[in-house]
Amino acid sequence: MTLAHAPTPGTNAPTDPYADAADPYAVALRDGGPLYLRRHGGRRQRLELARWCAEPDAADDTLLARCTGPTLDVGCGPGRLAAALTRRGVTALGVDPVPAAVARSRAAGASALCRSVFEPLPGEGRWAAALLADGNIGIGGDPARLLDRMHTLLAPGGLLLVETDPQDVHERFAARVENAGGGHGGAFRWARIGTPSLRRLAPAHAFTPTETWTHTNRTFAALRRH
Repeated sequence: MTLAHAPTPGTNAPTDPYADAADPYAVALRDGGPLYLRRHGGRRQRLELARWCAEPDAADDTLLARCTGPTLDVGCGPGRLAAALTRRGVTALGVDPVPAAVARSRAAGASALCRSVFEPLPGEGRWAAALLADGNIGIGGDPARLLDRMHTLLAPGGLLLVETDPQDVHERFAARVENAGGGHGGAFRWARIGTPSLRRLAPAHAFTPTETWTHTNRTFAALRRH
């Protein structure tokens, strides 16, 4: 999952990826500890940082098995999926705007760029598959805009693999990341969308829903680019 604003366009990583000691996400990536997504003026939800930093689980494997060609992992976080694909012999590139996450990805053996998905990326229009795991369909707070961007990144016939919200929701909101003590980073736009809503949205953005599935209470959808 990607949880911060993008750095200066075109940057790959700072000298010290953990330099921002005020960023609870960067600190948690280094030191561990609970982390939460706080909606503006509302409730907070615990984030699954331990899972993101661990090896891929059985639910992740259902995504990885569908990546049979060069794959872009958008919002790669600590890089467990991109690194696993690399170990399987699949060309993979992780993209994340958080320097600490990119550093973790590279340490795990993944190729990764410190960049927003909305900035220029290598191989635009040629990726066979792309991952929006861990709720990353919410990046930018506008799933429609993100689908349009993914369409430009994928090759014709390419597969977009999305982890959706288990509930049938489609909502956009402002949020920030907090630690257990209430320390927080800057606000950003985020979204949640369930499988039925994503399937309804996809055709208007030149994607055809081809498959949906559930594994250990996580829900997924595959969309084929026109």
